[in-house]
This record gives sequence, structure tokens and C-alpha cells, in this order.
Amino acid sequence: MRHLFGTDGVRGLANGELLTPELSLSLAASAARLLVEGDRSHRPLAVVGRDPRASGEMLEAAVVAGLASAGADAVRVGVLPTPAVAFLVGALGADLGVMISASHNPMPDNGLKFFAAGGHKLPDAVELAIEQSLGVPATRPTGAGIGRVRDLPDAVDRYIAHLLVSTPQPLAGLRVVVDCAHGAASTAAPDCYAKAGAEVIALHAAPDGLNINDGVGSTHLGPLREAVVAHNADLGIAHDGDADRCLAVDAAGNDVDGDQIMAILALAMHDAGELASDTLVTTVMSNLGLHLAMRDAGVAVRTTKVGDRYVLEELRAGGFTLGGEQSGHVVLPDHATTGDGLLTALRLMARMAQTRSSLAELAGVLTPLPQVLHNVAVADKAAVAASSAVREAVVAAESELGETGRVLLRPSGTEQLVRVMVEAPTVEQATATAVRLAEIVAATR
Repeated sequence: MRHLFGTDGVRGLANGELLTPELSLSLAASAARLLVEGDRSHRPLAVVGRDPRASGEMLEAAVVAGLASAGADAVRVGVLPTPAVAFLVGALGADLGVMISASHNPMPDNGLKFFAAGGHKLPDAVELAIEQSLGVPATRPTGAGIGRVRDLPDAVDRYIAHLLVSTPQPLAGLRVVVDCAHGAASTAAPDCYAKAGAEVIALHAAPDGLNINDGVGSTHLGPLREAVVAHNADLGIAHDGDADRCLAVDAAGNDVDGDQIMAILALAMHDAGELASDTLVTTVMSNLGLHLAMRDAGVAVRTTKVGDRYVLEELRAGGFTLGGEQSGHVVLPDHATTGDGLLTALRLMARMAQTRSSLAELAGVLTPLPQVLHNVAVADKAAVAASSAVREAVVAAESELGETGRVLLRPSGTEQLVRVMVEAPTVEQATATAVRLAEIVAATR
């Protein structure tokens, strides 16, 4: 069991009990030693980036010190989106990358995400090995063996150039409002979309180290909705703090979530012959409406556990070319090794430009089914999983809903909760079914 690493790296209150500079230094040193273990043919190279949180400056210093102490050279790329760091790991031929960010979390939090050579996220086993090596005595280099540190001034330009090459259609004629969440995309996103041909109105693109995600970005779409309507824009794009995902808003101010974005991109790639095996990969949390829309379009859907790391694993194992989550993490493996909110937005806008369709028209391919979610506090998640009464209730609900609905019971990975999710043709039916199941789950001992 990993104790430090979660589904997306190590995350916690910066300078609190967990995420200290001391731990960051040790993790970076352990990662450097493990990821280049046994290969002395070259001096290890690491790429280090961060989002604009004030604590990122402190943690960057610790990470770089840890890498250098293990004999790895470090390239600081500054404030950049997480997918930019992953891209630069591959582009520079680096052995590993470290992104310092807590994504959509509030400003006081921060986190460390590690990438292996090529820009791929670390497997669970490697993260566990890094944890287990903490505190284990290791030979430390001295003199010329200590790692060196340098900056990469054109890092954002290299990343934008890569994105523009991956964009199949100029965006001329589109007006877009982009909410940068005062985060890592505050420079890159407006500049990139403008260079792709769009008229860009930047929103919340003035990070001061303290205002990241503060009532803005992909977790707070209200300001973006208002701005899109006020500026008579064709669409709005909302990024999170590290810009590895995006959500959208159509011209009327209606939300377009990750499921709808994936449906639009899947059909675009299907039409272009780019959708490998005519298959989309998503998680169990995607709405049944996505499955029905893809079935009608002749596209198969594969589902994984919740978490973009599991989507990535399935994409790589099957050689598929599109996957993602309802939350807006979308992965296009032919162009990126991880979720990339800017790349996703560019491909979405390219589809609008190509088809001369509004975002609302494109999103209309998917009709989301009403979804009701109850988080049920339980004394023992294992007892719920083993309960025959719960199983029978789920089977009965699934029989009642047939192909027009769906039931999902999922234990929380961090709390004594069982999440009861029901989708049905009407809100009333979904609510009644979810309440009934939640009561049975809550009564389980």
C-alpha cells in the first residue's frame, strides 16, 4: 500500500505535517536514484515545473536540491501547465520530470507529480518503491558528481509550438473567453489560442501566488458563463490550476462537461479515421448518455476505475487514441502522454471551425441522463461489499431500469463512505432509486 502517493501524486497542505520541504527533497532524491538506477551511461536529467502557488517557490527549491544531491541535473521551466512539463521531459530526453502543483485544490495545498522518461506518469509499483526508499542510506555524489541546475527560458514557446502542430484546423472566426484560474495556464493558454487564430478574451490570468482557483476556473464556472454571454463569444474554456483539464461553456452560457467534450472529439476522430479501433476509453463515472451516443455512432466504449492514471493505462495497453473523464481530463496519446487542457480545447475549437457548427450543436449529440449521487457514511466498507441484501437491491434496481439507466456503488478511497450513483430517464426515478439503495447501504452492519 502506498501511504504518500494518491491517485495523482503526493498532495497536502504545503509546509504542513505532510508536504514539507524536507519530504520534497527526499522524494526528489529517491525518484532520481530509482528512475536511473543501473544506468551510468549518462548524467541524469530532470525537468522541474510548477504552478503559481506561493508555496511552489519553496518546494521547487527543495525538489531541485534533492535532484542535485542525487547527482541529477535539473532544468527549471518555471510556471507551466502539467502537460507542458510532461512534454518537455520527452522533448529534452530527460530521465524524469517533477510538477509542483495541487491542480484544482485551494491555494494553501500543493503537490508533487512525477513523470518517467518520455513524460509518462509513474506506475503504482514505482511510486511505492520511491516511498520505500525514503530514509534508506544511499551513496551521495560529491565534487563534480553533484547535479547542476539551469533554467529553460523558452519553455512556454516550445510547448505552444508543439500544441499548434497538433491542431488540425485554424481557429479564425472564433471568439473564445478563457478562464485561466489564475493558474499555470495564465500565459500559455491565451497566447496559444491567439496564435491558433482565435480572438481571445483572457479571464483570471493574473496570478499573484495567492489567488489560484479562488472562486474561478473549472470548479467555478459562474464567472465564465457571465463573461461568454457579455462578450458575445462563441464559447468559453475553463482550466484548473495546472491546466491538465478543461471544461467548456457554449455561447448561451450552458455548461459542456468532459463527457460531451469526449463525444465531440470521438466523432471528429471517427470521421477522420483517427479513432483507433473506433474505441473511446473513459471511467465508470461517465454518464450513460455518453455510452448511448457512442453506440449510435458505432464507437465502442471501454471503462476503467476512476482516475486518469487508469484511463492512461488502458489507452497504452490497447493502443487506443482517445480517453478521458467527466471532469474534463482528456488524453490524446498521439499528441500527449497525459491529460492536456490546452490541447483538448484546441481540438474542440478546431471541430467547431471545421464543421462551422456551434458548440451547442456539437454537444447535442449527447443527451445526459439525470444522475443522482449519495455519499453514504458507513462503519465498514467491506461489509457493504459483502452484503447479500445490498447485492439483491442493486440487481433489482438494475432490472427495473433496464438499458435506460444505471446503478453504481463505489467505496471511497479515502473515507468511510460508499458512493451510490443512479442514472435514470427522469430525475424523480433516479432520486427514488438512489434513496432506496442508500438506505439499504446505511443499514448494513
